[in-house]
Formats: sequence, C-alpha cells, structure tokens
Amino acid sequence: MELDIEDFDALRIYLTMRDNSMPSGTPKLKKLLGGVSNRTVRVDWPDGQSWVLKQALAKLRVNLDWFSSPERIAVEAKALRWLNRLAPPGTIPWFMFEDLGNHLLAMEAIPESHENWKTMLLSGQIVADHFEQFGVLLGTIHRESTRSAPGVREEFADITHFRTLRLEPYYLYTAETTPRATDFLTALIEDTLRHKHALVHGDFSPKNTLVYEDKLILLDYEVTHFGDPAFDLGFALTHFLSKAHHLSAARSGLASAALRFWEVYRGQIKSLGWADGLEPRVVRHVLGCLLARVAGKSPLEYLTAQEITRQRNIVLMLMENTPATVQNLVAEFTAKIEAHAEN
Repeated sequence: MELDIEDFDALRIYLTMRDNSMPSGTPKLKKLLGGVSNRTVRVDWPDGQSWVLKQALAKLRVNLDWFSSPERIAVEAKALRWLNRLAPPGTIPWFMFEDLGNHLLAMEAIPESHENWKTMLLSGQIVADHFEQFGVLLGTIHRESTRSAPGVREEFADITHFRTLRLEPYYLYTAETTPRATDFLTALIEDTLRHKHALVHGDFSPKNTLVYEDKLILLDYEVTHFGDPAFDLGFALTHFLSKAHHLSAARSGLASAALRFWEVYRGQIKSLGWADGLEPRVVRHVLGCLLARVAGKSPLEYLTAQEITRQRNIVLMLMENTPATVQNLVAEFTAKIEAHAEN
C-alpha cells in the first residue's frame, strides 16, 4: 500500500527506515496548504535541515473530475535537477531525493520567513523589482534550455502531463463549454503542439513563487516539458491581468508591472532564433488562459461572480479582434475592464 505523507505516524516511520543517509532524530512535520495536485509536507530535522516532501495525487482536489497519473512526480524530480543547473543561482530549491514507488520527492525547504508572491500581490504589494526578477528567471530558463538542446529536448519530450494538466482542463474543456471560443482554442492547441523551442515550466505563476529576502524562488515543476515558451508567458501574464481586474486600486500598477516583466523577458531571449515569432503566440495564450481561468476546470478563486462574467465577456470580444502586441492587449483588456466596471 502506498505511503500517505499526510499520515504523520506513517511518514515518521518511513523517514526513519528509508536509509542511513537520513538525518538523525525525530523530525517535526507540518502539512502545507495551497496545492490541488499534491500532498505537501515540511520536514524540520533536529540538526537544522529542512525539507519539503511532495507526493503526487491521482485525482486533483477540485470540484470537477480531474485525473492525472501520479507518475508525473518523476518529471518534477527530473525538472528540479535540470533547473538547479539552468536557472539563475538561488532561484530553485536543491533536489534531495526521489521515491518513484511512493510518487514522492524531497527538496530543500525555503526558510519559513518567506512570503508567497501571490499573497503579496493580492494584498496590493506591487514591487517592480519582483516582476523584473520574474522576467529574468523565465528568460534564463528558456534561453539556457534552448542552448542545452538536444539533451533537454530528449529528456522532456513527453508532454502527457502537459496535456492532462493544462491543454485538456484549460483549453479543451473551455472550448467544449464555450462555443464562441471553440475555434480560437482548438487552433491554439494545435499551434502550441507545433512549436518546440525550450523547456516550458507549464505552471509559471505567482502562486508557485516564494519571496525570501526579496528574492524570487520558483516551485512546482510537474508540467515541465520541451515545447512552446509562449505558454509560460501567457500563463504568467494571465495572473497579472486577472489580479489587475480584481484589484481596482492596483490596476494601473499591475498592468505596468506586467509589461515590465514582458520587456525584461524579451531582453533575455532576443538572440534566439525563435524570438521573432513569439509575440503573436503569447497574445493568443494570454487570451486562452484568461478565459480558461474563469471557464475551465481550474477557475481563479479570488474573482467574484461578477468579475468572472466580465472577464469572460471581454476576452471573448478580444478573441474576435485579437490585439497585435502584448502592449496592445494589456491596454485593451484594462480599458475594457474599466469601462465595464463603471456600468
């Protein structure tokens, strides 16, 4: 029977019996909240070492039926090892060990004085340098993984988990339930699968980013694959724009910060051959994700019912007359939000 790491008695026995490399003594255990696809536990050892254990779930913790093989933990472990080399120093926790039989891995824990970036943004803390760091982080991963091909391409060629955790519950489900967006999203899925340029994180968002001593640290790598970097950008910009929608007082600041993220990112990848054709796909992914986060299987929990309807209607309008650039998209989206909010 597979270990359940949220059963602390069983977990202590597991850690004690695993092997001689474990630290000595009885660790303190703490369940971490916030994820829907994993069990996550912090392990603090008497000698001062701290780990985070992650265990993949077969059925995600959402209202709708949403399944994904827990074997994706092997992808996350592999991605963690690669990103320890590819990403800027200090932005990725160190890999500790993996246990594929129990669908779990262990990584270095970030000191508990950290903050979650999503929480900070929702409280109105808009720090320009954080958006610049986010652009450097993503741009570095995309640039260095492109330069490391074909090794990375071969290691991350399987897109099974990207299909089950992103394309199907976000784009395909939304295409099936929102007829006005069906053609747009179907074409977007096909286009996404044609472009294979870099290592794609697949969940690049403030929720998966910690801020420790004013430095961003990226988590959650189970959707990592070699594919279209435009998806990561669309996913990230969607979170910034959705928060700009929700937080009227911070709307202008978030819109400006989102554009700064985009500009810094572009500076990181400008020498790459695929950079010139990237922006139109980024725009389409932003629109696809903006709609999926109000009409797909994983809706944003902080948007009100009125905001969900408003975002859905505005995105459908923009899909019919797609902006040419990211700057135009941000300007048109926020202008339409302002106009509809006043009505």
